[in-house]
Amino acid sequence: MCGNCDSKTLSRRHLMAGAGALLAATTFPVSRGRAAEPAANAISPAEALDQLKQGNARYLAGEFNERDYFAGRAARAQSQAPIVGVLACADSRVPPEIIFDKGPGEVFVVRDAGNVVSNYGLASLEFSVAVLGAPLLLVLGHSSCGAVAAAMQSVRERKKLPGHLPELVEAIQPAVNAAHAKHPGDLLAATIEENVRLGMSELKKRSDVIGDAVKSGKVAIQGGVYDLATGEVNLI
Repeated sequence: MCGNCDSKTLSRRHLMAGAGALLAATTFPVSRGRAAEPAANAISPAEALDQLKQGNARYLAGEFNERDYFAGRAARAQSQAPIVGVLACADSRVPPEIIFDKGPGEVFVVRDAGNVVSNYGLASLEFSVAVLGAPLLLVLGHSSCGAVAAAMQSVRERKKLPGHLPELVEAIQPAVNAAHAKHPGDLLAATIEENVRLGMSELKKRSDVIGDAVKSGKVAIQGGVYDLATGEVNLI
C-alpha cells in the first residue's frame, strides 16, 4: 500500500469539500441573525419579461433610468441576481443591457455570432437558471444579421467557408430550410426569426436543467428580434 495514499485521499476530500462549500455559498445567502431578504430576481417569468418590455420602451424614448454605477459596485461584488439570461448575437450593435435599460448584475449575457446554442453557451445559461435563479431566458436575434446572411449564402451557393465558420453555418441551416419552406417575401428576415425559434427549441431539447425548469413553471423561454434601425425588440 502506498505511503502517500492517505495524504492524497485527504487532499481530494479537502478539494471536494471546498468545492461544495463554494457552490453552497454561491447558491444560498448566509443569514446573520435575521431573515435573508428575497433576491432581486425572485419574481415570476412574466414579471421579468414585463421589466424587459418597460426597459426597451424607455430605450426607444431616450428616457433611461439614472444609475450610480460606482455606488453599487461593492454590493455587486458579493452576489448577482439577474432577472434574465440572454442568448444574443455577438454583433457589436446589439448590447442587451442598453437595449433593455438594465444595469450590472441584472442581465446574464451569452453572445456568439448568429445567437446559436453552443455547448458552452448552453452550460452558461444552465448556470443562470440553476445557480443564479434567473426566471427568464431570452433568445435575441437582430435585423440584418450577418451570420444568418452568410449561412443563407453558403447554403445557396454550396460554398465552404474558412476556419470554424462551417460549424456556424451548420447550426443555422435548419432555420434557413424552415424559412425557405414558408416562401416569405423577405427571406433574410424570415430566417432570422426562424433562427430565434430554433434557439428557443434547442434550449429545451438539449438541456434537462432548462427543460425541467420550464415544465415546472419556474422559468420561461422567450424569443425576440432587435431592429437595428428603430431600437425596438419585437417579441416572437
